[in-house]
Amino acid sequence: MHILSAGISNDCARINSYTSSANQYFAMNMKHAGVLAVLAASLAWALEPIFAKLSYNTSDFLHTLMFRAALATLIALVYGTLTSKANFKINKLQLSALVYVALAANLFGDIMYFYALTLVPVLNAVLIGYMQPIFIVLIGFLILKEEKLTKFDYAGILIMITAGLLITTKTLENFSTLKLGTIGDLFVLAATIAWATTTIATRKYLKALNAGAICLYRFLIVSILFTTYLASTSALATPNLYQILVGIVVGIGTILYIEGLRRMKAAQAAALELGAPFFAAIISFFILGETVTSLQIMGILTLFIGVYFLSKKEN
Repeated sequence: MHILSAGISNDCARINSYTSSANQYFAMNMKHAGVLAVLAASLAWALEPIFAKLSYNTSDFLHTLMFRAALATLIALVYGTLTSKANFKINKLQLSALVYVALAANLFGDIMYFYALTLVPVLNAVLIGYMQPIFIVLIGFLILKEEKLTKFDYAGILIMITAGLLITTKTLENFSTLKLGTIGDLFVLAATIAWATTTIATRKYLKALNAGAICLYRFLIVSILFTTYLASTSALATPNLYQILVGIVVGIGTILYIEGLRRMKAAQAAALELGAPFFAAIISFFILGETVTSLQIMGILTLFIGVYFLSKKEN
């Protein structure tokens, strides 16, 4: 009897060992898939402002935003339908939150950002946009009173503000006199703050809603608004190649990021997202001929440090 019990115990131990190994292997593969997904999303978001700038050669930023929203809506609908992951049913509270997210992020924020691209280099726009974690932390603390700020939060905020100064001033002379960037940089900053508020709103009111449904509704709402406005002004036109590419990369990039975020910690995803400025710097140099100053390179590296401190408590 004791021998039988010992045998059963040994078998159970081996099964537990195999199960644990299988779980670890599965978790590792999930994380690897998440890393690849977020890196691919970062590449897509680096391409987005470059394609947008190229589209302005034969069109304007409002038409670019309209086609972007329409194509992203279509991609979200197709993805959600094919994968059977999206439940498109929403309640009144979710609808209110989705309307706010669409208006604040995809209407106001995106208009500010895409208009700013007519005034500032792509790299400036991308880098300032990646200061969003500052405002997410501050809004959560000052307005929602959700979390207490730690010493790492304070350090991260201070470091990322310094990074913003390095990025916008561009040269040591401008930095020493605090000669900040152009009005275009302020437009990007306004967009960044708007995007941060919608991140908080999504976290607070849309947790139960499928990510595919969130993407669908936020892009659908602004697609209707842009199309209605341009149709009423008799300004509708056919899309150019770059406007189609903008819609494709933002739709695919958003889905990839959401899928990647499900497979890793938010802090890890935030760090990987900073691949976008590197991609943007390289691609904009070869395609648009935009240069990067040594001070902006320092700003990119400082941005990494700031994100590390802001995400420290999640590790």
